[in-house]
Amino acid sequence: MRDDLKIRHGGKILADALVAQGVDLAFGVPGESFLPVLDGFYDLRERCRFIVCRQEGGASYMAEAYGKLTGKAGVLFVTRGPGATNGAVGAHTAFQDSTPMVVFIGQVGNDFVEREAFQEIDYRRMYGPMAKWVAQVDRAERIPEYVSHAFHTATAGRPGPVVLALPEDMLFSQAAVSDAPHHKVVRPAPSADDMRELSGLLAGAERPLVILGGGGWDANAVAAMRGFLEASSLPTGCAFRCQDLLDNRSPVYIGDVGIGINPKLAQRVKQADVLLVVGARLGEMTTSGYTLLEVPVPRQKLIHVHAGTEELGRVYQATLPINSGYPQFVDALAGIRVDGSLWDAQLKAARAEYEAWIEPKTLPGELQYGEIIRWLRANLPEDAIVAGGAGNFASWLHRHFQYLRFRTQLGPTNGSMGYGVPAAIAAKIAEPQRTVIALTGDGDFLMTGQELATAAQFGAGIVVLLVNNGMYGTIRMHQEREYPGRVFGTALENPDFVALARAFGGHGELVERTAEFAPAFARSLEFTHRRNKPALIELRIDPDAISPGTTLSALRAASLARK
Repeated sequence: MRDDLKIRHGGKILADALVAQGVDLAFGVPGESFLPVLDGFYDLRERCRFIVCRQEGGASYMAEAYGKLTGKAGVLFVTRGPGATNGAVGAHTAFQDSTPMVVFIGQVGNDFVEREAFQEIDYRRMYGPMAKWVAQVDRAERIPEYVSHAFHTATAGRPGPVVLALPEDMLFSQAAVSDAPHHKVVRPAPSADDMRELSGLLAGAERPLVILGGGGWDANAVAAMRGFLEASSLPTGCAFRCQDLLDNRSPVYIGDVGIGINPKLAQRVKQADVLLVVGARLGEMTTSGYTLLEVPVPRQKLIHVHAGTEELGRVYQATLPINSGYPQFVDALAGIRVDGSLWDAQLKAARAEYEAWIEPKTLPGELQYGEIIRWLRANLPEDAIVAGGAGNFASWLHRHFQYLRFRTQLGPTNGSMGYGVPAAIAAKIAEPQRTVIALTGDGDFLMTGQELATAAQFGAGIVVLLVNNGMYGTIRMHQEREYPGRVFGTALENPDFVALARAFGGHGELVERTAEFAPAFARSLEFTHRRNKPALIELRIDPDAISPGTTLSALRAASLARK
C-alpha cells in the first residue's frame, strides 16, 4: 500500500479533502444524510470551522457572501430534499453574481435511488440551470477527485457555483485513498492582437465610457485598473451592485449603472462612441432592460472583456470581444497609453452630475432616510462592509452611499430578498476586525432574520439597519404605477423588531427622527464591540417615501393622469 493512502470513511475523506483545498470555514444546517461528514469535521474543528445556521437559505447566502468577499469558494452543506430546495436561493445568487461556491447535498443511499425515497431529488436536473457543474459522488475513493474538480470549476473562468450530491451509503463506506493537492485558479489572458486593437479603438474615441463589474477581481487588479483609468481620464461607471470596484471618490468615477440609474449617466452610456466593459455581463439590470445598448449590435463600438467565453456574444455582438480574467487583462493594460485630454471636459461634467445626484432630496416624514445614508457615508470607516438586501430600501444605498475600498459592498445582483443579514454575518465571521453593517427592509429582514441567532452564537457583532415602511415597497411601487389606488397583497403587519433583536441576545433601538440616528448607531456599535453580538436599529420611514426621488402619492397621481 502506498504511504499516502489512508483508510477512512467517506465523511472523513471529504472533510480532509476540503482542508486540502484550503477550506477553513463552511456554512450549513446539519442533516442526518451527511452525518459522517460532521464526524469528519470533528477531528478538524481547529482547522475548519463549521458555522451552524438556522435555515438553509440563510446558510447559502453566508457561503455566497464569503465567496464574494474573499474570492475563495464559499462552502455550503445542506441535507437532502427540503434542505436542498432551501439552499438553492444562495446557489442562484452565486450563479448570477459570478461567485465561487461549492454546495454539498446529502442524498439518499444508492440502494434506494429512483424509488422516490424519503426526500429524494435528482440534483442534476434541479440544479443544472443554476450551476457550472452538478455531479454525484457514488464511490468514496473518488471523493478527492470530485472535490478537486469542483474547486477548479468553481474558481475557473467566470466563477460560479458547483453542486456535489453525497449518497448516504457512500459517506459511511470506507476507502483507502490519498488527498488531492490544492486547486489552481485557471483564467484566460488577452492576446497581443486584442490589446493592439483595444488601444486603437480607445485612441480614436471621442466619447469613451468604461463599465466595471462581475466577479473574479482581486485587490491588486482593482488598484491597477484605477491607475489606468485615472491616467487616461476615462469616465467610468460600475455595474449593478459592483460599486466597490472603483473608489467612488476617484475623479473618473461617474456613478452606478444599475437600477435607478442617473438619467444623465444613462444618456452618456447611450451616446458613447466606444464602450469598454470589463467583467460585467451586460444583463438586464446593468442595461436598464437592454435599452442602453441595442440588441444584438450596439451603436457603440463595444469592447467586451469577460472571463467566460459563453458570455461573449450571448446578447451583444462586440466590436472587440476579449476572453480574459480581469487581473490578466489589467496586467496587459500596463503597456497601453491613452491621451484623455480630448474628453477631459466631458469627464468633469459627468463627475459633477454624479456629485449632484448623490445628494439626498427631502421626502415626507420626520426620518430622512437619505440623510442617514449620507451620515454613514461620512462616518463609517473606509473598510467598513455594507451588506444590502433587495428591495426599494436599497435604492437609497446605491444612490447616496460611496464605496471607498474593494470588497466593502455585498449585494445580490440577482435581487434576492433576505440577503443582507446572512451576508453581513458571514463577512463579520471572515473579517472580525472590520465594521459590518446589514441594510434590510422589513419584508427583506423577516425572510432570514432568524440568523441573528447564528450571529449571537458565533460572535458576529453586526449592526442591522432595518428600514420599516410596513409594506413590500418595490411591489407596491409597481402596483401604484400599473393599478393606481388598487392596493392588494403588499401590506405588512410587523412584529416589534426591537424586542425581537433583544430576544436573540442582541441590542435593539427604534429611531423615528433623523437626529436620533447618530447616537443610536454609536450605542449599537459600542454594544457589538463589547458583547460580540448583533445590534438592530429599526428606522421608521414614512410609507409615502417610496424611493430616493419620488413618493407613492406622486406615482399614483401620475398614473391616474395617464389613464
